[in-house]
Amino acid sequence: MERKRLGEAVDGALYAAGRLHLLLLRFLTGTLTLFLILVPVTGVWMVSLMRKYSVFRDFFGYLRRGQAIGSLAAFLLCYMGMFGALFWLCIVCRRLRIAKRLIVWSMIWVPFLNYGLALYVRGLARQEIDHSIHKIRLDDVRVERQVCKTRYPVLLVHGVGFRDFHYFNYWGRIPRELRRNGAEVYYGHQEAWGTVEDNGEILRQKIFEILKETGAKKVNIIAHSKGGLDSRYLISGLVMGPYVATLTTINTPHHGSALVDFLMGLPDGLYQLICRYIDWYFGKLGDKKPNAYAASRQLSCGYAKEFNEKYPDVPGVFYQSFTSLMRHGLSSKLLCVPYWILKVIDGPNDGLVTAESARWTNFRGVVTNQYLRGISHGDMIDLTREDYRNFKVLEFYIQLVEKLAENGF
Repeated sequence: MERKRLGEAVDGALYAAGRLHLLLLRFLTGTLTLFLILVPVTGVWMVSLMRKYSVFRDFFGYLRRGQAIGSLAAFLLCYMGMFGALFWLCIVCRRLRIAKRLIVWSMIWVPFLNYGLALYVRGLARQEIDHSIHKIRLDDVRVERQVCKTRYPVLLVHGVGFRDFHYFNYWGRIPRELRRNGAEVYYGHQEAWGTVEDNGEILRQKIFEILKETGAKKVNIIAHSKGGLDSRYLISGLVMGPYVATLTTINTPHHGSALVDFLMGLPDGLYQLICRYIDWYFGKLGDKKPNAYAASRQLSCGYAKEFNEKYPDVPGVFYQSFTSLMRHGLSSKLLCVPYWILKVIDGPNDGLVTAESARWTNFRGVVTNQYLRGISHGDMIDLTREDYRNFKVLEFYIQLVEKLAENGF
């Protein structure tokens, strides 16, 4: 109960922070717009007075004319105002990526060019304002309707190499947004480097806890990456089908990852040494039975083939799958190296998993956008806590859970 109240307080604070950010963005955009109008007006006024009172012919007389001095002061004041508003708007505007911010800040000192940059940044800020206002209106309507209020609680199951930390959430802003829209959200709390068997047992116990707490008869599982394999073993291997209504897998290597096969080509002694270090590190973070050597090999193509034959889908459970694709290596700084390796040895991928490997029962297609960046493995769990053009991660999950609710789950 205390954690629930704390979560509600945090949600309220984050919502208020979002509104405050929008107000600040609107203030800075309005201020910059005002100075963008005043700079050319005061500039024309100043030039006209300077031409009327030539500096070369009547320099001291020109200095005595207050309106000429006033025009110069007004121009400089407006120019510095534009400079300051542009500087702070670059900090506040979320649509301006780090690289573009550095470019703007490096060019902000160049006369005339900084005026063009100000127009560009103002355009991005206005787009963000329009999007934010539309999202707030849409969110308010949906929160009233509680569109994500499903029949069964939602269980989020994380992937390999992470844990369900309370303050550094694997799922980013997603759980908060689902709760705001009516969903009951729980976490799997399985281990970061546990085998599918060990993690399946943890998930089994977690489901019984959820059912006891809520009084529900089943849960809806949304699983990312290896979490999808943990969940499939849970349903089929541990005979938990009667307690699971749906399983949605996202970027799960159902048919294995050629990247893991590539890494398994390393000398076995080196491979085990790396895995022992991973086990030691995640043991410090809370894993009770870390086994990176076995867990990583369970992501290989050979293991996946045996796994699929041994643990088929269970009748009565609704399955569906999604995946995403990066467009090039620079789409994700974190996954650029594995992306290129997997691209060469297998094909298009999200940085860790190919689209073909993620394809499973009721495959809903590839999530991507029309721009060069694409959508990475981490983007699908809101790793960077930001949206991308043509892909709003929070909207994706709201629509996913809303659809489950509409179908009676």
